[in-house]
Amino acid sequence: MNENRHATSIGWIDPDDAPELTDEFFEIADEYVGEKSIRRDRPLKAEPKQPISIRLSSEVVEYFRTTGKGWQTRIDGALKEWIAERPMRLP
Repeated sequence: MNENRHATSIGWIDPDDAPELTDEFFEIADEYVGEKSIRRDRPLKAEPKQPISIRLSSEVVEYFRTTGKGWQTRIDGALKEWIAERPMRLP
């Protein structure tokens, strides 16, 4: 008959033998609130992009998508270039 291996005890471990917790340990440690893990995101940018919904012609979308990963960033760049060439005139 097989023994229940999960019930085996490791024995007592002296807490004084535990390694010291360094700043480096806390930089890479997972953070939890209760049992919920807190996701580590990238630092916030000074001017973060805004998620929007925009309707573009299929020709424009296809063109930029075929350029590969980062195609939405390239659309953003093209629009910024267009803005730079046409300063807005306020009434």
